[in-house]
Amino acid sequence: MHFIAIARGSRYSPNHVGNDSKILALTIDQIRAKGHSVSVYDEDQLRPDLIKTPYIFSMIRGSRSLKILQEVEKQGALVVNSTSGVYNCYRENLARLLPKAGVNIPTTLVLDTQKKIENIPFAGKPFKVWIKRGDVHAIHREDVTLVYSIEELTEVLHEYHRRGIGAAVVQEHITGPVVKFYAVKNTPFFHFYFHDRTTALPFDTAMLMDMAQRSAEVLDVDIYGGDAVIGPEGDIRIIDLNDWPSFAPVRDEASKWIAKVILEKAEHHPAEVFISTLSL
Repeated sequence: MHFIAIARGSRYSPNHVGNDSKILALTIDQIRAKGHSVSVYDEDQLRPDLIKTPYIFSMIRGSRSLKILQEVEKQGALVVNSTSGVYNCYRENLARLLPKAGVNIPTTLVLDTQKKIENIPFAGKPFKVWIKRGDVHAIHREDVTLVYSIEELTEVLHEYHRRGIGAAVVQEHITGPVVKFYAVKNTPFFHFYFHDRTTALPFDTAMLMDMAQRSAEVLDVDIYGGDAVIGPEGDIRIIDLNDWPSFAPVRDEASKWIAKVILEKAEHHPAEVFISTLSL
């Protein structure tokens, strides 16, 4: 089989360009080692005429290239992660979809960045909430910010609006250590660690795995990772979930499982519809 691999645009990998490149390169190596060929493009290079195969794996985050992949999906191509999965990982969509799957998240509001905000009922005393851009993950420093007043929150909302960001997510601040996790759906691969290893505490790891799996199902992502906060009573809340993260601490092992999932999905994917569409 011939595959297309699409690298993430560097602006969507702040501080992680090298790590994102490495996990994609290792996945490509795994697939080539199984006897398949792979053409590689950056998401900013992608054009519809470059796609001549129904087998695509992609780290794309930007809407321009996602729209191209949406069209080839409609024509019958396989895209891993699916474009719907990538869009579902936009933060305003996470806030809507995860609770529907019974996944605990902090109290959250999705706000229009043009509207005036008078009050955040869960801000606490003293005032303390997170504000995050509602679409793609952080590109600039202000895209995920802890703010300490309604005035500061309003200032960030105005900044988002000036940058063309239409929605923002405001989220309750939860006190507790952060656990980072990486997973590949429908495989045994699941890795987690405390972001600050000096604050580790016991918690129900099976519950975290279950929450991660339910998140992946409702979001329709196969390759994913995220962050969770462990509360003082061991309660777990998912605070972020990413389509195809860097897997930096475990990329060698993760790439094997990622490639396995891509190959299995390709082997069971009916390519004839896409091929016949190309021939029209």
